[in-house]
Amino acid sequence: MNIPRFIVLSAFLALSSVQTAPAAGLTFIDVPQDNHGPSLESAVWYPCAGNPTQVDIGFDHSTAVKDCPLMGQKLPLIVISHGVGGWYGNFHTLAEQMADAGFVVAAINHPRDGGRSRTRDPGDIASMTQRPQDMTRLLDFILTSWSDGSRIDATRIGFFGFSRGGFTGLGMIGGNPDWKKLLDNCPVYPGNRFCAQIRAGDIPPLTADPRIIAAVIADPAGGNLFTPESLGRVTVPVQIWGSEYGGDGLSPADAASVARYLASKPEYRLVPKSGHFSFLPPCSAEFAKLVADSGDTELCSDAEGFDRVAFHKQFNADVLAFFRKYLM
Repeated sequence: MNIPRFIVLSAFLALSSVQTAPAAGLTFIDVPQDNHGPSLESAVWYPCAGNPTQVDIGFDHSTAVKDCPLMGQKLPLIVISHGVGGWYGNFHTLAEQMADAGFVVAAINHPRDGGRSRTRDPGDIASMTQRPQDMTRLLDFILTSWSDGSRIDATRIGFFGFSRGGFTGLGMIGGNPDWKKLLDNCPVYPGNRFCAQIRAGDIPPLTADPRIIAAVIADPAGGNLFTPESLGRVTVPVQIWGSEYGGDGLSPADAASVARYLASKPEYRLVPKSGHFSFLPPCSAEFAKLVADSGDTELCSDAEGFDRVAFHKQFNADVLAFFRKYLM
């Protein structure tokens, strides 16, 4: 290929309308319940032309054009997995930027540990082991049942995940944790059944999805559970981000150990002065108030000297550049 596809697509979008500009379209879909799990709420961002407005996405707003016609053919797809207590809108600014650049981006609310879920049970180890299956169900639906699924190139699919979403991504690209390592310091809190379930030994392996050909993993929860052997099947390019200070039960060493154990050397970025939640986008005034009212102020605060706005400008650009390199 002489000219990268994203350049061709950008030119097409620029010429397609005089009165409208390239923008992120946004629509909402539900993946129906099946024998693998309950229904999944999903948001999908994609290239379109129009005038963006604020679209309600639950806990926040996305700057997008709701339900506008998708533009382009053979588009690459990125799927996003949130952390515990998160929701499909956590990384809407990244999704908007990638949609502007010619990607289709789909994110779900994980039913077992999502912030909007009515069936939350984060203390059951199934809340971790079933996450890759959630994402595979999303992929299946987008590619075969979504109205615009035929306009996606099924050979160019990437993954982005943060925290437990990063753990999800490691499973989707072939990694499997050594759960017994958790027994050395098994977390004990009301409702947590991980220790008993691990000792019982009846834990299914994570489900890999060979359609994922590139992955970005940000501060993965449970990164310390992976070993060189359990990551031995991973062959796709990976970009890994780690926080300097960690937090929320995550050690700064977790991302570093994953990067060290991957057989194929990943792009590894340690972010100075960052905490675990620094990877969440800057909080809007509305979301910051919601967080303050809940008492969980760590979501919107950072260590002294860390500029979350400036960091996310670079973070989004670097993630986009990685996916362009391997998917366009």
